[in-house]
Amino acid sequence: QVQLVESGGGLVQAGGSLRLSCVASGRTFSNYRMGWFRQAPGKERDFVAGITWSGSNTYYADSVKGRFTISRDNAKNTVYLQMNSLKPEDTGVYYCAALRSWGNIMNAREYEYWGQGTQVTVSS
Repeated sequence: QVQLVESGGGLVQAGGSLRLSCVASGRTFSNYRMGWFRQAPGKERDFVAGITWSGSNTYYADSVKGRFTISRDNAKNTVYLQMNSLKPEDTGVYYCAALRSWGNIMNAREYEYWGQGTQVTVSS
């Protein structure tokens, strides 16, 4: 079992920044690829960003490229999502997730473990 706890969400004006953190416990963190997803009210959970085991490769949804940065610190069992130039359409609940298998890092159905989510609200 892997437990994931997100933090760092909040209310921010458009153009502002937030940094989300997700701390993992329970298993060897570096054995998992990690992803961030978000879900707006009434919508599906969408891929935002993903990172491989050592952090050597990162992946982003087109809508956040150039604005968001995913990173990880395996010594701290933590994955981060730095969000800059935020837009109202970035509003939603942000979830971190852990992927042990060789599944598609962009596919939410492939992930085995999920955090409880943190709310991000961007006002216009």
